[in-house]
Amino acid sequence: MTRLARLWRGELPLASAFWDWAVIGGIVVNGAASILFFVLLMHGHALIGYIITHVLPLPYNVVVGVGVWRSAGRYQGNPRWATAARIVTVIGMSILSVT
Repeated sequence: MTRLARLWRGELPLASAFWDWAVIGGIVVNGAASILFFVLLMHGHALIGYIITHVLPLPYNVVVGVGVWRSAGRYQGNPRWATAARIVTVIGMSILSVT
């Protein structure tokens, strides 16, 4: 829980917050939710699958979005990287949360 709390507070390095949590973690969490949806769909539970797979990853996506945003605010390197990380994360997490 400590790393997750550090992510939320923006205390992780931007590279770790973005690549480890937003990109890799986002693929794992949202990919697992998609697989769960297809399993529920195959068993005739499309509506419950749709609801669960949109609600389940939402807290993760919000925490990661906030964490990357805050880490970018503390980033000491080229400000373009911080801006790019913010834009890509907000767009990516928004797309993953809506679709």
